[in-house]
Amino acid sequence: MKRKLHPATARLGIIAIALFVWEVAARRFGDPLFMSPPSRVLVAIFQLAHEKEILAAVALTCWELLVAFALSVIMGLVLGLIVGLNRFTRGSMYPVILLLYATPQAMILPLFVLTFGIGTASKIAFGVSHGIFPVMLTVAAGVQNIPPILLTSARSMGANRRQILASVIFPHMIPSFFTGLRLGMTAVLFGVLLAELYVSQSGIGHFTTEFTQTFQPQNLFALVAVLAAIAVTLNELCRWAESRFSRWHA
Repeated sequence: MKRKLHPATARLGIIAIALFVWEVAARRFGDPLFMSPPSRVLVAIFQLAHEKEILAAVALTCWELLVAFALSVIMGLVLGLIVGLNRFTRGSMYPVILLLYATPQAMILPLFVLTFGIGTASKIAFGVSHGIFPVMLTVAAGVQNIPPILLTSARSMGANRRQILASVIFPHMIPSFFTGLRLGMTAVLFGVLLAELYVSQSGIGHFTTEFTQTFQPQNLFALVAVLAAIAVTLNELCRWAESRFSRWHA
């Protein structure tokens, strides 16, 4: 009987091939000032793990990401419900939200610096400005896709507003909500790192700039690997929560 290849095995194979090609290409054709093979990046990760400044920078960035992500989820959920559940607020606020979402956030970074300074607050606020819109828009869209017959039936059976939210609206918007969480997580990561790259003297973004300017590609790729690990971990947590709270939908 022919055995099927497991998707996890295929993923690991693709990653192994990519790392092998990267290793060979970096050693044969890469400039050591700009390209570093994975073997040296792995050594750099262990070396950076023993430097207190790097560990403090990683901890600071993780804390900023978690705070910005939590604020984005809370604010995006509340505003998304307000926009999605009321026809008047949807007609008046939705175009404004889309206009703000279409505005390049990098252009208004100086405004955040002037308002919040160059410390942690500006990086968190800038991360929230990126992450709130995906959550808000997906929640509003998920609410609007609820079949009206379900809301009418709940009201006809005497359900109050809290019961309708808990038993009808929240369960049916879970798929859209977790889609917004994943998009918002990626956007928050981008916003926090962008602020660290340009207006910070701490965090992973600051050391990324330093390693780039001093031609230390192995350390630069090591930090990129750390960022990738953080992003994958957050994404897996979102995926686990989605599977945990949407079993009925499956």
